[in-house]
Amino acid sequence: MPGPAAGTAVAATTTDVVCLGESMVTFLPSQPGRLADVPSFGRGIGGAESNVACALAAAGHRAAWVGRVGADGFGDHLVETIAAYGVDTSAVRRDPFRPTGIYFRTATDRGTDTHEVAYYRAGSAASAMSPANVPYEELFAGRILHLSGITAALSGDCLALLRELTAARPGRPLVSFDVNHRPHLWRGGDADASVLLELARRADLVFVGEDEAEEAWGIVGAEAIRAAVPEPSVLVVKRGSAGATVFASGLRPGPRSSNAGGAEDADTVTHVPALRVDVVAAVGAGDAFAAGFLSATLRGLPVRDRARHGHLMAAAVLTVPGDLTEPPARDHADRLVALDDDAWGTLRLGPGWTAADRASEEVRTP
Repeated sequence: MPGPAAGTAVAATTTDVVCLGESMVTFLPSQPGRLADVPSFGRGIGGAESNVACALAAAGHRAAWVGRVGADGFGDHLVETIAAYGVDTSAVRRDPFRPTGIYFRTATDRGTDTHEVAYYRAGSAASAMSPANVPYEELFAGRILHLSGITAALSGDCLALLRELTAARPGRPLVSFDVNHRPHLWRGGDADASVLLELARRADLVFVGEDEAEEAWGIVGAEAIRAAVPEPSVLVVKRGSAGATVFASGLRPGPRSSNAGGAEDADTVTHVPALRVDVVAAVGAGDAFAAGFLSATLRGLPVRDRARHGHLMAAAVLTVPGDLTEPPARDHADRLVALDDDAWGTLRLGPGWTAADRASEEVRTP
């Protein structure tokens, strides 16, 4: 099976983060209600990895998105829209035989029983990504390669690709992996659970929700999740409104040392409370959190500050209707991140907060 050519993994770094995955055209309802009843839809874009790339580019980083789209109008729309955020899309491939994926969703919170999503992605151009047809030189050109479990579910070839990209090799970029468990994408059985656990254990930096770890792996609690995923240098367990717990033993490419109990491998555990947010739409927050955490990682900030930047990026998306928005200015976010624990705990962010110039304009005490 073809893989990266010798020396590819140590190509000159020209990009901060490269994100690989499927992006789709999403149709958003004009009003609440069942899909059967909604009279019209507005067009947007959706895709976990491209969301991360767009947020990072908007935050001032050099971000690239690598994917595969159809040679159709929807593919044109995706590439043009993502590029408009400042993302490098030069490595996106066009498939003349397969279409760009699309999906429709209702306006309700995806965590409720009334939420509906209708995917039209089977046989999409992105599902044809494989170790034989991706641009390895571009994928390994960044400081960080960001992947997610969604890609692994698209096809056998996509899974083979993720296994190839997460394989240990000298000089590979730091591999960031968001578990992103999506049960409806898998074809049944326990394959999704074992695959996602395998890929997570091969990565350097892992994001996983406490709820999805319980659903996919039957594991409850941050400490138990860390015990099941011991290899990554950094494990971020997202706990919803309770915040995030970060297990860190360093942040370097490659798995942790097998010298169990060695001083260099001892975890530091950092819990960072979430912010109180006046939620407009509960979509895209996980991708935004990952982007904020990666942004702060690129800047070499302490673990607590990385998680706080993740919370702030998530708050920016939660206070707008769509999956993407302009993040807060860096100095603005840095001022909030630097607050003491008591002040951080009293923050409450609502629509428009990212545009405020002074803390007093964006913060409302309870």
